[in-house]
Amino acid sequence: IMGARSRRESGRQSYSRRVPGGARRGLCLQKIALQLKATLENITNLRPLGEDFRWYLKMKCGNCGEISEKWQYIRLMDSVALKGGRGSASMVQKCKLCARENSIEILSSTIKPYNAEDNEKFKTIVEFECRGLEPVDFQPQAGFAAEGVESGTVFSDINLQEKDWTDYDEKAQESVGIFEVTHQFVKC
Repeated sequence: IMGARSRRESGRQSYSRRVPGGARRGLCLQKIALQLKATLENITNLRPLGEDFRWYLKMKCGNCGEISEKWQYIRLMDSVALKGGRGSASMVQKCKLCARENSIEILSSTIKPYNAEDNEKFKTIVEFECRGLEPVDFQPQAGFAAEGVESGTVFSDINLQEKDWTDYDEKAQESVGIFEVTHQFVKC
């Protein structure tokens, strides 16, 4: 009873399953937020564009600690069924080291833009529901959009792979840019 109370207080739900020998192994469901921090110049409403936006992540197995060597992407438009009819996730993956099946889901209702007033502060831009997988690194790439602060000019297909982006706003007759893009993951 004490363990159940601790999990409830921490906001994590636990699911258990039988493993060979009759023992139970818990699969913890946790929410992890991706926070972005950047310096915006004459630009606001920086956001991922569309359901096909690719969130490039490196993942860690919650069971054995193995971290993926390659970048993997997940998208809102992808949905993979979980074993046993337990719903679906954006990605289901079997760990190469321990063979455990893990999953991660993008929580679409949590996707938020990074605005001019958020300048140089960490802000949550998306949350992930994780079962056995934990994102440990994020690589922003193409597919972001933003708007000019003064003109409302839309800039689409912004690529943040180099952590900086610049352009020129014809309507406002000023340069625009996104600089020093950094991130962190926080448990919700």
